[in-house]
Amino acid sequence: MMTVDQILSNKGKVVFSVISTITVFEALGVMSDKNIGAILVIEDDVLKGILSERDYARKIALKAKSSKKTLVHEIMEENVITVKPSDNLDYCMELMNTKRVRHLPVIENNIIIGIISISDVVKAIIQLQKETIKHLDSYISQ
Repeated sequence: MMTVDQILSNKGKVVFSVISTITVFEALGVMSDKNIGAILVIEDDVLKGILSERDYARKIALKAKSSKKTLVHEIMEENVITVKPSDNLDYCMELMNTKRVRHLPVIENNIIIGIISISDVVKAIIQLQKETIKHLDSYISQ
C-alpha cells in the first residue's frame, strides 16, 4: 500500500503558509497565486490552523462579511487534522471522509514536511489501480 511519503516524493514537499494576522483577502490572494485550495497558518514554525476555500465560502461569503476586514485567525480551522509520512492511503481516505476535510498537513517530528489533498490521494489510488490492472492483464495473457 502506498504511503503519504510516497505521494510527497512524487508531488514535492513545498508548503505555502500565511500568518493569522493578515486579512482573509490577502490569504486568498496567496492561494490564488499558488493555485491551491487551502493554506496553512504557521507562526514561529508552529501549525496554528488551516484556511480553505470552504472556510471562505461559509464564513465570509455566505455571512456577507468582508474578506478585506476579516483576519485569518477569525475564520481559520484551528483543530487541524494531520498525518504522518508513514500513514497509508486507506487511512488518509478514511480520515478525509469521516472528518470531512480535503487537505491533510504532513507532520514528522513536530515539523510540517508537506501537505496532501484529496486530489493527491485519488490520483495515487488511480495509479495503483492502473498498475494492478496492468499486472493482472499481464498475468492473464501468459
